[in-house]
Amino acid sequence: MADELTRRARRIAEFIEPLRVPPGEKVDLGRDFDPRYKAGIKKKTDGQRLLREGVDMLAELQRRLAADGTRGVLLCLQALDAGGKDGTIRHVMTGVNPQGVHVAGFKVPSPEELAHDYLWRYANRLPRRGEIGIFNRSQYEEVLVVRVHPELLDRQRLPDPGGHKSVWKRRYRQINDWERYLTENGYSVVKVFLNLSKEEQRTRFLKRIDVPERNWKFSAADVRERAHWDDYQRAFSEMLSATSTRWAPWYVVPADRKWFARVCAAAVLVHTLIEIDPRYPDVGEAARRELAQAREQLVKEAPAGAPPDPYASSADAERRRKR
Repeated sequence: MADELTRRARRIAEFIEPLRVPPGEKVDLGRDFDPRYKAGIKKKTDGQRLLREGVDMLAELQRRLAADGTRGVLLCLQALDAGGKDGTIRHVMTGVNPQGVHVAGFKVPSPEELAHDYLWRYANRLPRRGEIGIFNRSQYEEVLVVRVHPELLDRQRLPDPGGHKSVWKRRYRQINDWERYLTENGYSVVKVFLNLSKEEQRTRFLKRIDVPERNWKFSAADVRERAHWDDYQRAFSEMLSATSTRWAPWYVVPADRKWFARVCAAAVLVHTLIEIDPRYPDVGEAARRELAQAREQLVKEAPAGAPPDPYASSADAERRRKR
């Protein structure tokens, strides 16, 4: 069993390696990452099978993380409109105990949020130890949307902006430092950018318009943002180059095929949890004696005709079957 888990962990690491942005490497999003890449997986059904396997592993690792209670995980999801963030969260986290997962979405800052430093609202939504936290959009909005629309910077009332160019370099450093602080305090930070092509975004927008049940998902503001496509590509490229670190790496996930994006996101999250290697706590000798006494009492209370310990009986039968 241990050998099989080791092999699976190695395969997952190899699978996601082409998606990782090496720390310090200068990224050109359009040149370096293909939104239609699918790692040689030929059929969608094969991808769906891999996703089910990934979700099963994730569920078990999440149970261990919650039981251990000493580490937390923060997954930051970034994408352009129609990139598939909501669907990725829904499909990847299915089967995981919802009590152990916390999803936070970030939209236009409120007056209360604007009255604090720009990282304040993100720090307030961090997961607890033992939890997986997911940021649907994240602190990187502050170097993406705010950068493409620099007039938004004025609303943050910085005492000395020092010119827009220097603001972004400072923010890259501040975000890197904040993420390092989190990792040094027991939180694994992993970041996924869903890389969507301009043509795929166009067709997804049209689907939202043409299918009545999807009309609610469309906003005219999405098309207005699309006019800034090139600006966003430059902002994403510089962000990936400046903030993929050893302690909080970026993974660029091809998003034109939704099923493949979900497989990749699950693999990245599973890989992160495998590296943490959470364990069920050892209850200790005194607690084991109490368990034995409680078991003995419960076995005595079995009604006539019922197995004294149904779970032990079924476990023994399964062990005999495997011999």
